[in-house]
Amino acid sequence: MIKRLIVICITIISSYGFAQQGTASPYSFYGLGSLKFKGTVENRSMGGISVYLDSIHVNLRNPAAYVGKNIEANPFDNESRPVKFTVAGTINELKLESNSSEENANSSTFDYLAVSVPIGKFGFGFGLLPYTSVGYKLDDFNSDDDLEYRYRGEGGTNRVFAGFGYQISNKLSAGIDINYSFGNIQNTAIELEYTPEGELVQFQTRQDSRSDLSGLSLNLGLSYKSKITDKLELSATATYAPESKLNSTNERSYSSILLNQLTGEELVRNTIEEDLESQGLDKTEITIPSRLSLGAGIGQPKLWFVGAEYTMQNTSDFSNPIFNSEISTFENSSQFAIGGFYIPNYNAFSGYFKRVVYRAGFNFGNTGLVIKDESIKEFGISFGLGLPVGNRSLFSNANIGVEYGQRGTTNKNLIKENFLNFNISLSLNSRWFQKRKYD
Repeated sequence: MIKRLIVICITIISSYGFAQQGTASPYSFYGLGSLKFKGTVENRSMGGISVYLDSIHVNLRNPAAYVGKNIEANPFDNESRPVKFTVAGTINELKLESNSSEENANSSTFDYLAVSVPIGKFGFGFGLLPYTSVGYKLDDFNSDDDLEYRYRGEGGTNRVFAGFGYQISNKLSAGIDINYSFGNIQNTAIELEYTPEGELVQFQTRQDSRSDLSGLSLNLGLSYKSKITDKLELSATATYAPESKLNSTNERSYSSILLNQLTGEELVRNTIEEDLESQGLDKTEITIPSRLSLGAGIGQPKLWFVGAEYTMQNTSDFSNPIFNSEISTFENSSQFAIGGFYIPNYNAFSGYFKRVVYRAGFNFGNTGLVIKDESIKEFGISFGLGLPVGNRSLFSNANIGVEYGQRGTTNKNLIKENFLNFNISLSLNSRWFQKRKYD
């Protein structure tokens, strides 16, 4: 049964994830694109909180989770904690609203693939995930309803990571992730010219830009767990990502094109490469701001948990010398999230749904992007289920999550996004280092 679920899950994720772009958001025009990584499906189903760490789920936002230490009674019959494997994908439905029109868009993506291995007081993990995504198609019309500007973009950044965790005491653990980010972003822009009679000029000019990105970054994490009564447990976490740099190798060209007004097809006649080296822009550095998250929660182990998390990032420090927008700037961003879970009876011998994990949460915050002096804000609510699969003693599960939310505003002719995300993942546990009881 579990093998069939693995095949089905990976097939769905790969077929959707590679068939389309990772985003259709017009806000991916700015910065490095839309942030794709928001934690595991378990995190996202609880409003995005990552404060809860246990021995049976991978937590990709806090490297202290690699240790996977539980302070409560060992749920694995006093055997070693299992190796954890997880894979996930998302299908996104998007409704775009302006003051004058509405449009629908959709996208899908592979979310992450990761493995976490606890060994005694140590633990390590590694994996791959898309981090940001660019996928916009923007048309700007003038007062006569003529197309004046056309913008297109695609690409994004991916991240491979390796991390290490250490159990300092029965209550405290720490960890560090080393991330290598890579990818490229491609943008095109056309400013359309018209004759005095309002006819489209035969030849238009298109600007094509490409940036190839790579760089290292760190993520540091702490986790604290302590029993405050016989039944209740307090959890607290902190993560910090220092400011880092992305190396960007850039190229830019200008093409003379014929534009078919009916089909939108662009036929290139000739191209001229811009000399970015003479301007000192062929190789640049992009500043990625520091980020700090603090979380705390309370619950009864294996039954329920409620937590809150606050994240702040110095987004005003973001800089990209190769690309500047006259209508946009960045300010410091923040997000507040609340969520939790409930399990009727995690080890019930009868009644499958008694062992299901029921999750819910919400979040709201400021993305840090400012367009036409309007701060772009976002909020969302989420629900999810953790469905037990496979060997009961290993507590593997398939996770399903739904997120609904809004981003942006229609003020000053901007665009408001209403998004609906369907998330699916497998969180599988296995024993790699198990002693034989009998020869």
